[in-house]
Amino acid sequence: MSKSSASSPAQRADELRQLIEHANYRYHVLDDPEIPDADYDKLMRELEALEASHPDLITPDSPTRRVGARAAGGFAEVRHALPMLSLSNAFELEGDNDRERYREIADFERRIEQTLGRSNPVFSVEPKLDGLAISLRYEKGVFVQGATRGDGETGEDVTNNLRTVRAVPLRLRGDDWPRVLEVRGEIIMLRRDFEAFNAYAREHDEKPLANPRNGAAGSLRQLDPAITAKRKLSFFAYAVGAVEGGELPSTHSKTLQKLREWGFPVSPEVGVAKGFDGLIEYYKRIGAKRDKLPYDIDGVVYKLDDYAGQREMGFVARAPRWAIAHKFPAQEQSTIVDAIEIQIGRTGAATPVARLTPVQVAGVTVTNATLHNADQVARLDVRVGDTVIVRRAGDVIPEVVRVVLDQRPAKTKPWHMPTHCPVCGSALVREEGEAAWRCSGGLICAAQRKEALIHFASRRAMDIEGIGERFVDALVDFGYVHTPADLYKLKLDDFLEMKQRADERDGTTPETVKAGKIATKWAENLIDAIEDSKKTTLARFLYGLGIVHIGESTAKTLATWLGSLKWVRSMPAGVLRELPDIGNEVAGSIAAFFKQDGNRTVVDALLKAGITLTDESDPSPKLHQKLSLATLLENAGINGVGRRNAELLAEHFSTVSKLHSGGSKHWIPAGLPQNAASSLEEYLADEDNRKALHEAEQAMNHLLAATSQKAASSGKLPLEGQTAVLTGTLGSMGRDEAKEKLEALGAKVAGSVSKKTSFVVAGAEAGSKLDKAQELGIEVWDEDRLLKLFKTHGTS
Repeated sequence: MSKSSASSPAQRADELRQLIEHANYRYHVLDDPEIPDADYDKLMRELEALEASHPDLITPDSPTRRVGARAAGGFAEVRHALPMLSLSNAFELEGDNDRERYREIADFERRIEQTLGRSNPVFSVEPKLDGLAISLRYEKGVFVQGATRGDGETGEDVTNNLRTVRAVPLRLRGDDWPRVLEVRGEIIMLRRDFEAFNAYAREHDEKPLANPRNGAAGSLRQLDPAITAKRKLSFFAYAVGAVEGGELPSTHSKTLQKLREWGFPVSPEVGVAKGFDGLIEYYKRIGAKRDKLPYDIDGVVYKLDDYAGQREMGFVARAPRWAIAHKFPAQEQSTIVDAIEIQIGRTGAATPVARLTPVQVAGVTVTNATLHNADQVARLDVRVGDTVIVRRAGDVIPEVVRVVLDQRPAKTKPWHMPTHCPVCGSALVREEGEAAWRCSGGLICAAQRKEALIHFASRRAMDIEGIGERFVDALVDFGYVHTPADLYKLKLDDFLEMKQRADERDGTTPETVKAGKIATKWAENLIDAIEDSKKTTLARFLYGLGIVHIGESTAKTLATWLGSLKWVRSMPAGVLRELPDIGNEVAGSIAAFFKQDGNRTVVDALLKAGITLTDESDPSPKLHQKLSLATLLENAGINGVGRRNAELLAEHFSTVSKLHSGGSKHWIPAGLPQNAASSLEEYLADEDNRKALHEAEQAMNHLLAATSQKAASSGKLPLEGQTAVLTGTLGSMGRDEAKEKLEALGAKVAGSVSKKTSFVVAGAEAGSKLDKAQELGIEVWDEDRLLKLFKTHGTS
């Protein structure tokens, strides 16, 4: 995008309009955008500003006029200059060959041959788009009116809404168009835009769209064009209507080419075909591509290509005799919900799935359909026994789109999410504000097994080199590994046997193996890598467990503040959320993970297998500044109990038990406002709340007792408040290990040198960072000094 040298506002406004419409043409017609969205937006903003400063420059076809005024009381009626007629439909029938299965098409083609006296006539062929038919009227190349098909004779004036659709040109390209041109086409919603809209709707508890066709029709008929503008609609032209003051090419296919030149998007799947065989070949080819297309289609359309032949064929009733729609099997069907079950995904997400009475949808037998999440089940009110409409489109699995309520059996009951995972029996948990429920048995749940193992062995976690997705698949599929702890039981023969079985299954057995030569070095390397991983840090181990929401940073926070696995696994959410950068969701996820018996068993098995956490220490003495009864009360979420009131309560009632027994008759005289006292009374009346607060208090007291001796000292880590930078190669350890040890001593490790850098550790072949440090006068350490520091503070 280049800045213009246009000498006047009028010239610049005209240039901007041309640039914007050219960008629309490249994007929607050629499917070959040449500027990024950000540059397109800049052009639009410049034009908007220019027109705001010079209202006299605004033109009816300006791209800024795409969002117009709200329709008052509904849409005006538009009478079509030429009727928008419907097509006759043909369907696939029973038969042993194409002539029998598609005999309606054979009859259609034969009538044309007989009437025109031609053999193998040429047809223009195109996909039958599943959207809303519209008509666009252009006068002197400018879009002046748009209408829906309606009953074919009259439609609704949706001009302002159509202006919001970027694929609809507001001014035609070139200069050889007729004075009046009416273009017919289809407003559709692309699958990606449909899925994005529904994802947003579900996330914001709004009603999702049933299907892309409903999305297109409903969006275009919004009384407020601003709403239409927010929903991404697309347009494809497929015919012309009234033409005045100009001529079109002699064939339909050439007319479509001309429409492209004038700026109209035309489906890239249009083409020509000869005779019956050509039509059926096209039908099959498009049918095979149907699910991969970016938009929904419900068939294909055949039109006699030359207009002279069309005029000779004429019409019957309200349909042309020279065109026909060849329909695909329907993508929506009704069936019955036999059961609603839970499916656990690789990451633990629990998805409700409807088990259905088998039904043919789009040529495929459907027995299951996704219900997405518990909120969607409640929104649709799907129940076992209901008759439902099932949709299958694109590459997504079938989904239930609505319930046929007037066919609901008596005495059906609403469905509720079960409390436990159907695979491993662990609790299903749902975080506040989240749509998804998850299985909390991450380490023992078979559905999550492969994902858990891949994560556990990854470089940032236990760093078991060589254990990738391919090996994990084989180890799990053949039953060698069920939990991460099983990795440490594997022997050399297990790996060799696993590889042999995998090769036999996949038909990839090497010729050398067939000849009796079996390589073992790779397996020996894996055994060594597993053994090497037994010595690791607490942060790496916690990260490797794959606890939901626990990334490397949170794992380091837990290790720094709590010091050892003993404290991490025993802390309730009420204490964990007091640590830096750990909120309610994260704290709840950690506590829920370690409450599961299966997870605790696997952690114990890992420790028993020989995993040693090399950096465990006492809890941080700074916990005394973080933890108190006041902080527990402040962060419990009790209305009216903020920092000031929490400290007041802790001062007068030193324990949770004394607080509970005191009641409002003692809280209020102590200074607690009436509204806060009422909220606290309601909170403590809930047994679960009381229990959680007692557990947090007890755990806090134990934790603080373990830090008491250190708390008497300064409690400051040796490198606290300092920023270090690593550069070059260290001979004794990798950079990641050095970074972890520096962070354990309180330092922040940065990636670049600045005035805020405290010191730079320079290894062999140090580069520009060392130069920058010397230039700024920053202290430089060699590796020996770093190792002495680690040895002094017990981190070597």
